[in-house]
Amino acid sequence: MSERRHKGYLIAAVVWLVLIGLLAVAYRLLVHPHVVDRLEKATSGTSQYRDEIVLALDSFSGYCLLRSEALREDLKQQQIRLTLQDDQADYVARLRSLKDGKSQLAAFTIDSLITSGAKAGDFPASIVLVLDETVGGDAIVAYQGGVKSLQDLGHPSARIVLTPNSPSEFLARVVLAHFNLPGLPDNWLVPAKDAADVLSQFRSASPSDRKAFVLWQPFVSRALQQKDAHVLLDSSRLRGYIVDVLVAQRQFLHDRPDLVRSFLEAYARTAYRYSQQTNDLVQLVKADARQTGAETLDDSQAASIVNGIRWKNILENYAHFRLTGTTDPDDVASLEDMIANITEVLVKTKALSEDPLSGRHNTLYYDRPLGEMRAAQFHPAKGLNLVSGLGPDPALEPVRRDQAPTTLSPQQWQTLRPVGELRTQPILFRRGLAEVSLDSERDLQELARRLQAFPRFYVRVIGHARAEGDPEANRALAQARAEAAVRQLVRQGLSPQRVRAETALPAAGGAEAQAVSFVVGQLPY
Repeated sequence: MSERRHKGYLIAAVVWLVLIGLLAVAYRLLVHPHVVDRLEKATSGTSQYRDEIVLALDSFSGYCLLRSEALREDLKQQQIRLTLQDDQADYVARLRSLKDGKSQLAAFTIDSLITSGAKAGDFPASIVLVLDETVGGDAIVAYQGGVKSLQDLGHPSARIVLTPNSPSEFLARVVLAHFNLPGLPDNWLVPAKDAADVLSQFRSASPSDRKAFVLWQPFVSRALQQKDAHVLLDSSRLRGYIVDVLVAQRQFLHDRPDLVRSFLEAYARTAYRYSQQTNDLVQLVKADARQTGAETLDDSQAASIVNGIRWKNILENYAHFRLTGTTDPDDVASLEDMIANITEVLVKTKALSEDPLSGRHNTLYYDRPLGEMRAAQFHPAKGLNLVSGLGPDPALEPVRRDQAPTTLSPQQWQTLRPVGELRTQPILFRRGLAEVSLDSERDLQELARRLQAFPRFYVRVIGHARAEGDPEANRALAQARAEAAVRQLVRQGLSPQRVRAETALPAAGGAEAQAVSFVVGQLPY
């Protein structure tokens, strides 16, 4: 009996110990934090911040406005703390941070947003602003002895050295999507660690190597200091491809549209301030490079970066989002079209197996915040007390347009610097006639659309004459077919100053499969 009683006492003691332990754990997890929190609040000051926004980005110089003290101070005046999260250009991690709610805003290039979303199988964020577009900041360079034009890359020995998962890779993919390079091998990409590594490989390469190198500023300028180095193509020749955007997490966008709009307005005011003083922007780029630890820049190098980036103003954003009614300029691409064109390049070059948006490209952006700003006649100069209303005065902050193409003389047409032959479907004509087939009319319509993204290129439409038969009749038919293709391109909106019909020397065989070809040339850089 005594032994059973002792066992009962032991069990009771164990039960009490377990209960006491559970109570202690519960106190520590459930009660103690509230006590500490209450005590902390009772003995703390009042925060000057009402809200916090976490912004994910990397050290790209185009994001210097996002890192600027001016933006931080503007938000601070609205009791919003801005916290920056640098992920070293890990776009997948950036998207995951948004999905998990660890960040609310992030900066992406459009192509990196699409590819990282495709990998994740989800797009947890929506574009709310176009930040900038590179207009010369990225370039493909080579030695003239090895690669005189892009066409020389259509060879089994050709290679392109670049930094993977960067705008450099996408610039190379734009070339592969639009130019006819049938001999370029599948293993064309030579990866490099960064732009400094690309530059090192460029300097050590043989001038006769059939290699191209993709860099960004200031490394482009440094590469061009090498003897016989030249630019094959840079982003100043493109429109709507290498574009940076600001995205907002969708739940945050739904729950706190007021914070999103506050950020957009503060950023617009910051961008406007710096747009008025180029030297201030140069100095900001220099300071930003030191802050991010990227590298030390002198004034000339910082200026080359500034000249290679077009930061988008608020009126240009209204135009990109198609918020200005019937006055949207034709030469300012809509955001929806930019997303579609970029996706097309990624699919054509097999970076993606298919369009992850299934053609619903409007689902990747949200225009309500900017639409509300437009309806309220928001202009950053108003916030700075510089103007009293949003009038049509272009001196305030104009929508910048490309210069109209120069009308070339016949001699200038012959001396254009060659770029390459455009990649197109064979243009077919009715047998023995200069009448474009219905299918080829659609192909020419598509070609005219693509050429809108290359506003500084000139196109030679070359009719190919057969060697067999009457030489003069063949030449006349080839010229007539080239002229018919030119008319179709102009009818589809291509400027007549940019296109010219020519006839190639007669060639034996094969001309029927491609009655005309399209060769791009450019004025010297």
